[in-house]
Amino acid sequence: MNARKWLMLTLLIALLSVSAAAAQENVVVRWWHIVTTPAEFPVHMEQVANDFMAANPNVTIEITSLENEAFKERLATVMQAGDPPDLFQSWGGGVLWNYASAGLLRDITPELTADGGAWQNSFSAQAALNLFKYEDGYYGAPWNFGAVGFWYNTELFEQAGITELPATWDEFLGVVQQLKDAGITPIALGQKDKWPGHFWWVYLAIRTGGQATFEAAYTRQGSFADAPFVQAGELLNQLIALEPFQEGFLGQTYGDEAAAVGNGTAAMELMGQWAPGVQRGNSTSGEGIGDKLAWFPFPAVEGGLGTPSDVLGGGDGIAVGVNAPDAAIDFLKYFTSAEVQATHVEVMGTLPTVAEAEAGVTDPLMQTILGFRNNASYYQSYYDQFLPPAVAQAVLDAVDGLFNGVLTPEEAAQSIEDVASMEL
Repeated sequence: MNARKWLMLTLLIALLSVSAAAAQENVVVRWWHIVTTPAEFPVHMEQVANDFMAANPNVTIEITSLENEAFKERLATVMQAGDPPDLFQSWGGGVLWNYASAGLLRDITPELTADGGAWQNSFSAQAALNLFKYEDGYYGAPWNFGAVGFWYNTELFEQAGITELPATWDEFLGVVQQLKDAGITPIALGQKDKWPGHFWWVYLAIRTGGQATFEAAYTRQGSFADAPFVQAGELLNQLIALEPFQEGFLGQTYGDEAAAVGNGTAAMELMGQWAPGVQRGNSTSGEGIGDKLAWFPFPAVEGGLGTPSDVLGGGDGIAVGVNAPDAAIDFLKYFTSAEVQATHVEVMGTLPTVAEAEAGVTDPLMQTILGFRNNASYYQSYYDQFLPPAVAQAVLDAVDGLFNGVLTPEEAAQSIEDVASMEL
């Protein structure tokens, strides 16, 4: 081979090497989230991604924004195909643990524990972070974590002559009756989606049984057919008998529920910390009910094993798919940083999971929920997210059976236990 041909071959190899290196440097991160309303929220999420890409020009973040139920259906499909997104919405708990055990998630423990565990220790809500832990590995991180409670319309309460917030279940039923007597729809519920209704039964189970009863059922030392779970259904039936929900609630979605409160046509809803934004986004005016909105915790059940400080809650996190590139973890670390969490608080009113961002929570209602979360004597994540998928679905279906009047409290509890006995 003469010198000229050798030089041309060398240049060609060098060019191919540079092209290959450039291709390796350019990284695409697929991110699925469920932040869809109001309009400024998904815009904020896109801005966070854009800021990261501006600082990391070789990274492209492809965002897919899906409504909650559509997200669950689509995620199930890609998981069955073994092709999870690089980053995706997760509530932690049993669903995430199943994905981890199936080898569908990437362990981010090395990154969390690097530099003396700086990233891991930044989380003030360690209980939230632990929901993303399976065995010895972490597979995601939380960015918004709060508590379920009652969002209510102070003006409608005043119209009904309600002067004191209910501290017990019996008092709560009395408030519902006062609202009905005043011609006001007491409660909005979107039972078509099932998960909003399950909050009621789970909170009652927390109040009647406390932490010990749930943990016994979960670890198979007890049963989901035990007395406190049956009692939860009996208490829920007391409420259902009062017919407190808006007309057609069994066929309406969570969006309809939020709209009823946001439009001022229902007095309250049992929902998480995200409720005000969703109410505004689904209201006719786009503004919700403004300063008429207030919050109170789920009431105690007299004689129950739980305490008033036991909290049902959770929030939003991001899980990491098994094939996620390093850039995906870099973005997740950025997304959960104190600086970015502070922007979440400012734009979306979220409850941050890192201590340094908590000072940004200035809304009095959110401060109340933050205190309730941080001072919980027992924190239970939503059953439909904490429990394995089959058991979670059994809970949703059983509670739906109560709302539809086709299952007794005993039958509902036993139907959950039948599945749990096989899956747990």
